Amino acid sequence: MERLAASKSTVQPQKVTRATIEERKEAELRLQKEEEARAKLAAEKIEVVDHLEENLNQVEEGAATARTVAEAIQVLGGDREEIDKHPEKRMRAAYLAFEEAQLPRLKQEHPTYRLSQLKQLLKKEWLKSPENPLNAKLMALSAV
Repeated sequence: MERLAASKSTVQPQKVTRATIEERKEAELRLQKEEEARAKLAAEKIEVVDHLEENLNQVEEGAATARTVAEAIQVLGGDREEIDKHPEKRMRAAYLAFEEAQLPRLKQEHPTYRLSQLKQLLKKEWLKSPENPLNAKLMALSAV
């Protein structure tokens, strides 16, 4: 009886079908392709060098260098200040500030004048004043 029990406990290998053989082959092919793709990516991978050394043989003393566009414009443009291209946008605020500062002085100089007369004098002074943005633009252009 022991023999019968022993013979039943040993399992005979199952029959392998063509479908399982094909599945195994496809799985092996997929693994091979994945490994080839990984190897190809590893071969194509570019190493990034963090620090590049500057070539000191070609550095000229006194030469200006620029690493950004703003620095290049500043180096090429020289030390001149930026010219205000649209002073008329700030004209009203500048005039009001000029009026606040100069109107009390004009009232002391001409106590009998009316406000309209004082404003006429103020307007004449404004046209000649360096605080006028239009005059500042003209002075900047003449200085260049």
